[in-house]
Amino acid sequence: MLNTWVVMPTCLPTVLRRCHVCASECFRANGKFRVNAHHKLLDAWLLVLCTACGDTAKLTVLERASVRSVRPELLDRMHDNDRGLAAELLQDPVVRRRNRVALDWDDAWHLDTGGSDHLNREAIDVSVRFAARIPVRPVRLIAHGCGLSRAEGERPLTEGKLVSAVRLSGKLSGDFTFTLKR
Repeated sequence: MLNTWVVMPTCLPTVLRRCHVCASECFRANGKFRVNAHHKLLDAWLLVLCTACGDTAKLTVLERASVRSVRPELLDRMHDNDRGLAAELLQDPVVRRRNRVALDWDDAWHLDTGGSDHLNREAIDVSVRFAARIPVRPVRLIAHGCGLSRAEGERPLTEGKLVSAVRLSGKLSGDFTFTLKR
C-alpha cells in the first residue's frame, strides 16, 4: 500500500541577505508590498524586516513596468498585501536572483504523514509530495516521518534497505517515492 506524505510550509522562509544597518544576515517577510506609480510606469517591492534591528529592506518585484503590462489581479493582490503572493514571489528564482537573496527553510515546514500506522510495518512504500519548493534532505525527511533519529535514518540507506529512484543524498525540493524495508 502506497502512503502519501506531504511537505507543507508553515510560514514564510527567512530571507538571507546582509543588513546594511547592523550586518545581520536574516530578514523576515511579513507579506507587505509597496507599489509606486510614476506616470504610466510601476515599481513594486516586497518589504522584508531585519530580524536583528527591524530595518526594512525592499526586494524588487516590478521595476519600471508599464501599467498595461501588469495583470490587474497581480496588482490587486499586491495592494491587499497577500501573503500567498509573497510566498510565491519568494520562491520565484528570477526574483531571488534579481535581489541576490537566498531562502532559509529551517523550521518553516511541516511533514504530514497521514498518521502513524506505517511505523509498525515491515516495509513501507511512500510517495512524498511537496506543496512548495522547499529544499529538504530526503534522509532527514524519512527519519522524521518514521520517528527515527538522523543517525538511525542514515543506517537503512547504507545497508541498502532504503530504495528510491532519486539520489537521497543532498537536498530535494521535488516529489519522489521510496521504499523502506526494516
